[in-house]
Amino acid sequence: MRPENEAELAARIRAAQQPVSIAGGGTRHLPGEGLGTRLDMTAIQGITLYEPEALTLVVRTGTPLAGVEKLLADEGQMLGFEPGRAAASTIGGVFAANSSGPRRIQLGAARDALIGVRFVDGSGNMISNGGRVMKNVTGYDLVKLMAGSRGRLGALTEVSLRTTPIPRASCTLVLGALDAVAALPALMAALASPLDLSGAAWAPHLGAILRIEGLPHSVDLRAQMLKSRLSPFGDAEILDHDPWPALRDQQKEAGHDRWQVYCRPSAAAGILESLPVPEFIDWGGALIQFCLPGNQLPNLPRFSGYAQRVSGASAARIPAHDPVVQRLEAGLRQKFDPRGIFAGGE
Repeated sequence: MRPENEAELAARIRAAQQPVSIAGGGTRHLPGEGLGTRLDMTAIQGITLYEPEALTLVVRTGTPLAGVEKLLADEGQMLGFEPGRAAASTIGGVFAANSSGPRRIQLGAARDALIGVRFVDGSGNMISNGGRVMKNVTGYDLVKLMAGSRGRLGALTEVSLRTTPIPRASCTLVLGALDAVAALPALMAALASPLDLSGAAWAPHLGAILRIEGLPHSVDLRAQMLKSRLSPFGDAEILDHDPWPALRDQQKEAGHDRWQVYCRPSAAAGILESLPVPEFIDWGGALIQFCLPGNQLPNLPRFSGYAQRVSGASAARIPAHDPVVQRLEAGLRQKFDPRGIFAGGE
C-alpha cells in the first residue's frame, strides 16, 4: 500500500484487516520489524513550511532525508541532532527511530528538535499535536511520545522541527594512543569541562576523538584549552580532515550482527571488559557499538541500561523490557492502536 496523502492513509488504516508495517526507506528497521503488509509512506512528501529566520521547518514524513538536508544547507542550516544517513532514508524514519548522532551530547536527540506532529492512529483518526514554536505544546506531549515510537502508535505524516545554524568553524582533536577503556576517562574529562564539545567518541583506527564547533576564534581558543586539559592522557593532535560523517554512517561488517549498548558512561569500562573490541563508542561512553558472529548473544554484566541487536536475523534485547515499562507501553498501544493494526512494526 502506498497512500498519496493523509486522508487516503487514514482510509487504508481504517479498512485494514491484517497488521501493517509502516515504512519509508526501510533503512532504520530493527531485526523483527517490517513484518506484515508494508504501508509505504514515501508518496506523502514535500515541504509544508520553511522559515529560515525562525529556524523552523514543517515537512511531510515521506520526504527524503537527503533533500531536507540539502534544503537546510542552502540556507546555512542543518539538523542539529546529526542523524545517520542512508541513501533511501526519509525524515519520518529519522523521527520514528529517534535517530541521533554524535552532536546529541550538545544539542539533544531528534525528539528534542521536534515541536509538532501529525499522525494517523490505529483507528484511522488524524491527530495533530504541538505546533510551530517550542512553547506551543499543551496537554499530553504526543510530540515526544511519537519520537522513537517506531510505528507502533501511529503513522507519522508531518513533523514540525527546529533547525540549527551550521557552525562557522569546527576542530577535531584525537588522542591516538588510547584504547577503548583508556579513552573513557579522557572523554569524560573533556565533557566535564566548560568547553562545550559537540562530539566525544572513540574509534579503533583513531583513538579518542573530540570535536569543538562555533565561531573561528572561539574554536581556536577552546581547542588549545582542551589540549591542555587532556595533557594527562597524552598529546592531543588536531585532525586535518572531518572523520564524523564516516563514523556516524558506518556499515555493518558482512556476516556479523551489530549491537548497541546504551548505558551510563560511568558503567562503560566494566561493560567493555566483556565485549570484543568495539567498532565505535559515542556520547562519551553512553553508546557502545560492536559486532558479534550471527545470532550470538553478548555476555554482559549487570548494568543500568540495555543492549539491542540493531542488525541481524532476529530481534534481541538484553535485559528484556522492565515490567513497568511494558505495562505503560501496552496501555499506550491499547489507546492508540486498539485493533493491533501496527503490530507489523514489531
